[in-house]
Amino acid sequence: MVLVTGKRLLDVAHKNHFAIPAYNAGSGQLFTATLEKCIEDQTPFIMAIHPTELAFLRDNFVGQVLQGINKTDLPIALHLDHGASYEDCIHAIHLGFTSVMIDCSMKPYDENIATTKKVVEAAHATGISVEAEIGTIADTGYDVNGHLTNDVHYTTPEMARDFVEKTSVDSLAIAIGTAHGLYPKDVQPKLKPEIAKQVSEAVDVPLVLHGASNNPDDKIQEAIDNGINKINISSDIKIAFATGLRHLLDNSDPNEMREPKLMFPEAMIEEQKVVHHKNELCKATNRTHLYFEHEEPVEVPYKIENFQTETFKA
Repeated sequence: MVLVTGKRLLDVAHKNHFAIPAYNAGSGQLFTATLEKCIEDQTPFIMAIHPTELAFLRDNFVGQVLQGINKTDLPIALHLDHGASYEDCIHAIHLGFTSVMIDCSMKPYDENIATTKKVVEAAHATGISVEAEIGTIADTGYDVNGHLTNDVHYTTPEMARDFVEKTSVDSLAIAIGTAHGLYPKDVQPKLKPEIAKQVSEAVDVPLVLHGASNNPDDKIQEAIDNGINKINISSDIKIAFATGLRHLLDNSDPNEMREPKLMFPEAMIEEQKVVHHKNELCKATNRTHLYFEHEEPVEVPYKIENFQTETFKA
């Protein structure tokens, strides 16, 4: 049993000055590819599912994820990403999530505190960890040619200290200038990684960076060096997957290329390349030993690459 809480993962990362990658692997193929690559890299990670992804995948997807996690030798947390309400978080806890995020960052500050505190009280009573957010992280939506739909309000150390003291939250997502999704072509992000250092000196909880996709590696690395312990990654892995799938379908006979076991491996391998890069960027490879003593790493029984061989084409 290696399913752990988000707090367990992040406290070790916080102590050892690295970051845990949190992957929004919102399909069975993305999850399998991510899990396999993290096993190979010996990278503890967070499997993050957004409420809208969960609605699309249905609750029974959680069973697949939990079974996959429990057959590995990695410490992994199952995390609700951007829960919009107390009810979202309680539903996730009932399903078996070990970490939840309550995101009321767009609500008035006092309301954010009150709702977060309520979630923390319920979650901690069952041993589940809680992430919250202050400041605002811009959202590009799905249109990369559009404009940011809200302005960024950078997190201040004073606000972070007050929020953590009043809510007892386990980790805190802060705004340093990133945006969810991909940046519009006419927008240059104004990242301020130094904010992470200022906030980390004001609070003693792991800090989280949302909107890490589509940002320069050196800026993400600087944020980690300045105290970020969780990096959220969604768009980058999904674009790699979609690009691989599109390449295969564009170059195949549509009548012949119909089996999922043949359609998805190339896309999964492309996604794994990004996962490996992000694992290294987070300084999270070969970190499993920090969590518990274990024997030889568990062997992955089926490699994604094998599904491109004749063995699986019969």
